[in-house]
Amino acid sequence: MNTNDSISTKTNRAKKMMLWFGMISMSMTFAGLTSAYVVSSSRADWIQQIELPFAFTLSTLLIVMSSATFYGALKMLKADRIKETQGLLLITLGLALTFVYFQFQGFKGIIDQGYYFTGPESSITTSYLYVLVLLHLAHLIAGIVIVLMVFFKTWKGAYVEGNTLGFELALTFWHFLDILWVYLFLFVSFYG
Repeated sequence: MNTNDSISTKTNRAKKMMLWFGMISMSMTFAGLTSAYVVSSSRADWIQQIELPFAFTLSTLLIVMSSATFYGALKMLKADRIKETQGLLLITLGLALTFVYFQFQGFKGIIDQGYYFTGPESSITTSYLYVLVLLHLAHLIAGIVIVLMVFFKTWKGAYVEGNTLGFELALTFWHFLDILWVYLFLFVSFYG
C-alpha cells in the first residue's frame, strides 16, 4: 500500500477488502456444508439420488442472466446512460425475484416426489438440501436489497463523475451469489 494514497483511495481499497473477506467467509460456510454433505452421504439412511426438479435448472438460467443484465447496467452507467442503467437494474431485480419463485417451485417438486425437508417423513439428505438452498436464498435476499439500493442511488444521481465503487461492489457480490448458486446446483446435481 502506498502511504501517499489519498484517504478516498484508501477507503475504497478497504471497502473492497471487506467485501472480499465477507465473500470468502461465506464460501467457507458453504464449503463446510458441502463437505458435511459428502461425509454424510455414506450413511445408511442417505437417499442416493434425488432427481432435482426442472425448476432448479430454470432458476439457474435466470440467475446467470441476471448477472449479465447487472453487468450491462454498469456498462450503461459508465456511458452515462442512466435510463438504460435503471432499466437493466429492474430486469436484474425481476430475474432475481423469478429465481426465488422457481426455487420454491423446486422445493414443491421435491415434496411432490415424496421427499420432505422436516418432520417425521424427512431424511438427512433432504434436510441438507433444505439448508443449502435456504441459506443461499438468505444471501440472495441480501443481494436483492443491494440491487434495490443501487437502483435508488442511481435514480438519485449518486454515481457521478466516475464514482461507481458502490455499484461495482454490488455487482461483484451479485456475481459471487450467482457463482455460488451454480456451484451448489452442479454439486447437488452430480454428487448426489
